Amino acid sequence: MPEADPLVTDDAPRIFDDGSLAAVAETPEAEKHHRSAARPSWGSEILSRYALIVVWVAMAGYFAVRMPDTFLTHGSFSSIFGSQQVLVFLAMSVMVTLVVGEFDLSVASVMGLSATIVPVMAGVHGWNIWVACLAGLGAAMLAGVVNAFFVVILDVSSFVVTLGMGTLLIGISQWISNQTIVSVNDPSLSKLSIYPIFGMPVSFYYGIALALVVAYILAFTPLGRSMIFVGANREVARLAGIRVQRIRFGAYIFGALLSGLAGVILVATLGGADSSTTMAYLLPALAAVFLGTAVVHPGSFNPIGTMVAIYFLQTGIFGLQLLGAKGWITNVFYGAGLVIAVAVAKIVRDRSTRA
Repeated sequence: MPEADPLVTDDAPRIFDDGSLAAVAETPEAEKHHRSAARPSWGSEILSRYALIVVWVAMAGYFAVRMPDTFLTHGSFSSIFGSQQVLVFLAMSVMVTLVVGEFDLSVASVMGLSATIVPVMAGVHGWNIWVACLAGLGAAMLAGVVNAFFVVILDVSSFVVTLGMGTLLIGISQWISNQTIVSVNDPSLSKLSIYPIFGMPVSFYYGIALALVVAYILAFTPLGRSMIFVGANREVARLAGIRVQRIRFGAYIFGALLSGLAGVILVATLGGADSSTTMAYLLPALAAVFLGTAVVHPGSFNPIGTMVAIYFLQTGIFGLQLLGAKGWITNVFYGAGLVIAVAVAKIVRDRSTRA
């Protein structure tokens, strides 16, 4: 190895006689400077985490200024926050599978199956309402088991399996209900969903509690960390000793359970279900989950961000409808929201990878 020039200072790069460079350790001051340069400012970090909330507040402010007598009312507040319980449970179902790197397009159909079984069993066949609810949840979880078997055990594409399962379940729901709207009138079931607490239906608080529980599991429990690890890199997680197949299998079952609960809440709120319309819930759920990756933990699926996204989208739709927009605005808003959300998630993920 050639000798370095003894006249160079310790802080300069050492040049050997043959022109090659010798690597030298940075001084503590230089390392501190580089870390501070790489670290984003607190202002930009906060903006990246909560930009959607800022836009949400600005949008609500615009509607409030334009329509103070209609938008700034308790009825408007209740319409925005008290009518999305079904979507909250369905979005959490979507998010659970996405966290572990899977995709489930059957969640709305699973919800529809549960929402069909409850009124058919209780209203048509005279079952006890709570037994009918358990039957609906059992059928939903069975659908989750079937999805998991084909995707996890047989290693079939989750996109293909869940898309096919969703179509199959729509057909089964229509067969069970004879392609008619089925209803059930049970005050105890309705009270479970629409009983008012502080001016909001009790099911609103179910959604808040669900989001907080899922957030706690993902952030503070070994199970949650394992789920995130599996979603980030399945092979590395397996080498680290995590039971990857069990995590994936369980995610499908738990997601199906949440979809089944969404179906029960739907029946409790509306008093019945139409199996042909449940697929209309899929796009809003996907849009909310992907848009939620731009909040709180940019680039990551998270329940708090999903909740913010749900009410952000509903605020925009409700405000535009008050301004005179027709029913088509719902599809436009959710469709555009999904495209923009996926694009934002990709941009954030690419920036995180480069950093």
